[in-house]
Amino acid sequence: MAHDWQHGLDEGIVTDFKERMTYGDYLQLDRLLSSQTPLSRHHDEMLFIIIHQTSELWMKLLLHELKAAIERIVKDDLSTAFKMLARVSKIQAQIIQAWDVLATLTPAEYMEFRDQLGQASGFQSFQYRMIEFYLGNKNPQLLQIYEKDPELLSQLTEALHAPSLYDVAIGALSRAGFPIDRDILERDVSRPYQAHQSVEAAWLTVYGDVKRYWDLYELAEKLIDIEDWLQQWRFRHMKTVERIIGFKRGTGGSSGVPYLKGVMDQRFFPELWEIRTRF
Repeated sequence: MAHDWQHGLDEGIVTDFKERMTYGDYLQLDRLLSSQTPLSRHHDEMLFIIIHQTSELWMKLLLHELKAAIERIVKDDLSTAFKMLARVSKIQAQIIQAWDVLATLTPAEYMEFRDQLGQASGFQSFQYRMIEFYLGNKNPQLLQIYEKDPELLSQLTEALHAPSLYDVAIGALSRAGFPIDRDILERDVSRPYQAHQSVEAAWLTVYGDVKRYWDLYELAEKLIDIEDWLQQWRFRHMKTVERIIGFKRGTGGSSGVPYLKGVMDQRFFPELWEIRTRF
């Protein structure tokens, strides 16, 4: 009788999968790994496709966590929301690191297959748009991009009209007894949020008495983490684009680097940044 060490298997390892589910079955790897279909014969197009596909997978998980965190904050279950928001930040770190891999693509290599993209662009990413809507960067005009797909359009429209992560955080301030202006609490959440003095005053109080308002203080810091990571993602995006195509226009028609520099000025949680100067 042969010993397990002779063929490299530990005792008890299952090898008969005729009637059992395998690792590949569970993860549907046949579908996943057959989804990379370059349109050119250039070696580096595979890199381009896989980087963007894996980023979309991370964004799917990020949205899963953000949606659940919003639901928990509405129910004042902040401790559960904190775990979810901490995971969001870790996911963001993974997505940021992907730019380092893509940055190994040189201008000459990218130009070999760039024409194959047509007008396809990351700007059209449905999931990235959902993330921005969840964080409060609402823009109804962007829905036009998704009119081709009624199902995606419906999901984005729902997210546009739903309270963002910051909206529910402000709601938590109100339920804690802070005098948030009624115009803020009853505002049209499909419009971009504008900073308000009553919200800033509430956060200043929270940061001024951390022990008393520990949960709200921790919530605020989780939001800062998320926006900080998002801005780092935007910066790495901008620098990677500049490194590969310089100041050419993007495939989707944007001005490219100038556009990406402009969006870095957007803030999702303005009062939480402003109080750092005023505190």
